[in-house]
Amino acid sequence: MSTTDQPLIARDVHRHYRLSGKDLHVLRGVNLVVEPGQRVFLCGASGAGKTTLLYVLGGLERPDAGDVQVLGRSLYHIAPKKRAEARNRTMGFVFQHYFLLPELTALENVLLPSMIGGTRAEKRARELLERVGLGGRLDHLPTELSGGEQQRVAIARAIINDPAIIFADEPTGNLDAATGTGVIDMLMSVVSEDRKTLIVVTHDQELARRGDRKLVIQDGALVEEAG
Repeated sequence: MSTTDQPLIARDVHRHYRLSGKDLHVLRGVNLVVEPGQRVFLCGASGAGKTTLLYVLGGLERPDAGDVQVLGRSLYHIAPKKRAEARNRTMGFVFQHYFLLPELTALENVLLPSMIGGTRAEKRARELLERVGLGGRLDHLPTELSGGEQQRVAIARAIINDPAIIFADEPTGNLDAATGTGVIDMLMSVVSEDRKTLIVVTHDQELARRGDRKLVIQDGALVEEAG
């Protein structure tokens, strides 16, 4: 079995926060296996821990206990530098607030992860922007793009290094319904065509029905709902 055929595995993941002198246990022994190519949607009430779980799975937030394995390797039993390298090489991220650098053009924003990885994949960046319908906006700054266009730039940036897994945190949260539908259509198309694993946090129940699996966080644990 090659590394790209390995599932994402979370084992007994715990995460808590100290707020106003009290412990808030957000994740209580979460266990999860996501097979390659699956599209998984994480739902739950506000504050239930959806984003925390996404960040733990993506190596962005260390759990208090437990571990996550991506492509057969631990994320939290390795040095922080190695974890950052694994994120850059094997994962892509799409956030609600886009997080594009305002002083860089669309093309330059898409290029960033490849440059961090030690290359400058300009041809691929141009091709990806064409693919998301922004071939004519390469030299535009984020302020010159609509919210939906900025999120399409973020999708292109997320896949520039050809990661195995895409994590998306409320990717339509700042968009109107029609624009959000277009963006999620684009994201679903990209991951399906490229056979990538997709893990999405959303409060949108209709959106969650588009995945292969719908998981709900309740009292710090995961419950899988039938499709």
